[in-house]
Amino acid sequence: MSIQEKVEEYKKTLALFPNPQEKYQYLIEQAKKSEDFPTELRIDEFKVNGCQSQVWLVPEEKENKLYFKSDSDALIAKGLVTLIASIYSDEAPKDIVNSEIDIMEEFELGVILSPARRNGAFSMLKTIKELSQKLAN
Repeated sequence: MSIQEKVEEYKKTLALFPNPQEKYQYLIEQAKKSEDFPTELRIDEFKVNGCQSQVWLVPEEKENKLYFKSDSDALIAKGLVTLIASIYSDEAPKDIVNSEIDIMEEFELGVILSPARRNGAFSMLKTIKELSQKLAN
């Protein structure tokens, strides 16, 4: 599934929740369902700068595709990074670098997230793009 197809799937899912509180709850559920994150990966090397909470993104390259493990010490941030990591996992680095998706607009999350959380989400996206750029070259 392409990045855009994954975005469309999430859009359909989030459209089922017209109430902002329900979207917020969806992010919390994503956090609770996410894979266990190894404690030994909670290091500065993998920390996302610019997030209010502590957020970690760990890239792994397999067969010319990137996969991301993610975690946070806050449920909303963890839900966001889980969603974002799932969109960009199993994709070629060049496809990630070339994607131009505004998560806040696509998923209408701007209305439920504080400015600090929106900035954190942009930092998560920026980190994924930077990690991908290093491998795309």
